[in-house]
Amino acid sequence: MEFCEHTLGNGLCVVAECNGEAHSIALGFFVQTGSRDETDEVAGVSHFLEHMTFKGTPTRSADDVNREFDEMGAHHNAGTSEENTVYYAAALPEYQDPIVELLGDILRPSLREDDFDTEKQVVIEEIRMYEDQPPFGADEKCRAAFFGSHPLGRSILGTVESITDLSVEAMRGYIEHRYSPGNVALVACGRVDFDALVAAAERAAGHWEPFEAGRTPAEPSPRTGFGIIEKETATQQYALSLSPAPSSQDELRFAAKLLANVLGDDWGSRLYWELIDPGLAEHAGLSHAEHLDAGMMVAFMSCRPELAAENLQRILDLFRNAENDGITAAELDQAKSKVRSRIVLSSERPRGRLFSVGSDWVYRREYMSVRDDLDVLAAVSLDDLAAVMSQYPLSRNTTLSIGPLAELAAPR
Repeated sequence: MEFCEHTLGNGLCVVAECNGEAHSIALGFFVQTGSRDETDEVAGVSHFLEHMTFKGTPTRSADDVNREFDEMGAHHNAGTSEENTVYYAAALPEYQDPIVELLGDILRPSLREDDFDTEKQVVIEEIRMYEDQPPFGADEKCRAAFFGSHPLGRSILGTVESITDLSVEAMRGYIEHRYSPGNVALVACGRVDFDALVAAAERAAGHWEPFEAGRTPAEPSPRTGFGIIEKETATQQYALSLSPAPSSQDELRFAAKLLANVLGDDWGSRLYWELIDPGLAEHAGLSHAEHLDAGMMVAFMSCRPELAAENLQRILDLFRNAENDGITAAELDQAKSKVRSRIVLSSERPRGRLFSVGSDWVYRREYMSVRDDLDVLAAVSLDDLAAVMSQYPLSRNTTLSIGPLAELAAPR
């Protein structure tokens, strides 16, 4: 296994974890832009643009783009988050160069007016779909309440109003403002020919003109509170709780992920035995999400409406007990075993390594091998988990419940 790095003259960074024993490759352009980089006027443009990149370029139609991926047998997709938009594909090693060329081409889309108007309706329907299906937009609503005016409180999809009003000129302006080569990393994993990768990146993106596209971190001031939204069509009551947690730059982020596993993994955690095993809730879990200047512990629960108040109190009591009494050595060891297995199993395919390598690079400009990840995991102590709960108490949170109940007592 070898890690290689090269920066093109225009600032685009090329990094790769080269594994001569692999039988496939995974490639992705990681663009450091997302909903936090938008304004109210163009809310949702990052995600909408992700759709438009597959609608054709000056040299390819939408059919050409999809046909060429299909002819290479590539598994391709894209995704937008608060802070990154990633365009990626996994295929056999012999298609390394054409995949780089194709991915690079779609990052400079034509944005034809007819395609733009058609896809706008697709995005609007997607927004409405998330409002109509469980948990009825609880994630974005709770995030907005938690972060307030901070950019991380923005909706990734935008709103029906912002997408309706968005013009193709505004999207072109967004590309010219955010899609600078210095704001992009080409990441590859698997059976990579790195010299050929750099040459392909130069052909595909070396002509992109550089410009300033920085991002200023802004530490949020998370809020606490409890809210309820009545949804008469729902049959279950859903609840989402967000509390502060270590950011992507915080060394405690590893301990936070293990703590989330101990308390809220989908099998064998404290929440599992408290709510799932006795049949009090259909789902209950806890996870850790990290961003550039903030992190979140995300607790989620769904249950029969008549059990919602009791279950929310049980969750809060469970968090307080953990904060007061700590985590046992046996629980930490079990969590380490689970996370260790997930790290190793996901790394057996280059596609599984792509997002780990890419995220480490765009957030911290560092490379961590699987061995590095396992060593860091092994070093996490009970004191580290206690430090997370002390600095970022789970019991101080923003909770939002959505379901058929018009009223619901807040846990105390």
